Amino acid sequence: MKKIIGLTGGIGSGKTTVSDLFSNLGIEVADADVAARQVVLPGSQALLSIQAHFGDQAIMADGSLNRQALRKQVFNNEDERKWLEALLHPLIRQQLQEQLKAAQSPYAILSSPLLLETDQYQLVDRILVIDIPEELQLERASKRDASKREQIKAIMAAQMSRKERCARADDIILNDTTPQALQANVLALHQQYLKLV
Repeated sequence: MKKIIGLTGGIGSGKTTVSDLFSNLGIEVADADVAARQVVLPGSQALLSIQAHFGDQAIMADGSLNRQALRKQVFNNEDERKWLEALLHPLIRQQLQEQLKAAQSPYAILSSPLLLETDQYQLVDRILVIDIPEELQLERASKRDASKREQIKAIMAAQMSRKERCARADDIILNDTTPQALQANVLALHQQYLKLV
């Protein structure tokens, strides 16, 4: 059974950059964000359920999910958020499990922003947290998404705290310096993970 490394971190921490670095080393990555988009593709059962529950404003003119409208509806409404999570999380988990099972690399990575907030952590053998000071996190996330700082602060508040996330990690990469330092950290962990195989 191949080892699965769970990769997580808060918004703007650099998860995607890190998973791309592992991918460049030939490691297969199952990405929860990608799976979350796949399970709501036009015509999917999940998308039809969302439309039936939230109404037509949840669907764009081209038939795809209107993420912004949906985010507004669920972000400040716990019951609606729970309904949506109960629908999507099992589908996302199933998709991730299939991808991990099919992976051919020496070990595989499950990249998920909600690894520790959902039961996805049960799918992994080790947890790698990409850590970043909160001020830098705010700065990077608002630059990347052109989002308002307040919106990012709200997302950060909804995610697990930095302290709690780090407490649950087996490995931590502090991503607060240069891309070269990040790459060196990933390479060192890659060597370590190859020894676990």
